[in-house]
Amino acid sequence: MTPIIVIPARMASTRLPGKPLADIAGKPMIAWMVEIARAAGAGPVLVAAAEEEVAEAALAAGANVALTDPDLPSGSDRVCAALEAFDPAGRFDVVVNLQGDMPTMRAEDIARAVAVLERGADIATLVSPSADPADRENPNVVKAIRAADGRCLAFTRAPAPWGDGPVERHVGIYVYKRDALERFVAAPPSPLELREKLEQLRALEMGLRIDADAVNVFPKGVDSPPDLEAARAILSAR
Repeated sequence: MTPIIVIPARMASTRLPGKPLADIAGKPMIAWMVEIARAAGAGPVLVAAAEEEVAEAALAAGANVALTDPDLPSGSDRVCAALEAFDPAGRFDVVVNLQGDMPTMRAEDIARAVAVLERGADIATLVSPSADPADRENPNVVKAIRAADGRCLAFTRAPAPWGDGPVERHVGIYVYKRDALERFVAAPPSPLELREKLEQLRALEMGLRIDADAVNVFPKGVDSPPDLEAARAILSAR
């Protein structure tokens, strides 16, 4: 496997505009993400930047950069477009889609997600268990349902699975075989994807296999001003 880490980033977040350049302990968020990605040691780091100012910040942080169309419909589309621009020869056959708004992500967990792909899946990801009833009921916490071998059977915003025990929160990282990523972005949104607003359901409906490993630390994404303040508190203390 020859992996590359691609971080999609754009300024036009509906709940937190300008998110990639939001200051956290003296650095823009995109610089934190580049630092984490480089520490993972899982290949070169490429930022799929929708705007010039994001590209400049990513370059200053030590990343490679590809400018992408800001009107692309998803982060996965931006990752694929950036990869095609950066690596048209296809040197990299494994693609890590690392979201640009998880500055508390651990570098070792990125490497763990890459290792999961070696089991033979088309896509690898991570989950984190929670026994908190608030997480179970929160539709903004996406739950993964896995078989005993780690194969993902479903993802949902509903409280699932039923019965006693923890839920497994989905961690927003995907590791794709490159051909699986290309097939995925070429396919139209699926009915379940549109209903749940979860693009990974398209992959399952296409018959792509997704495997996941569990991690103990859940890296909450920064989607709102309170999330940003929480990240600032965590990272300022390091």
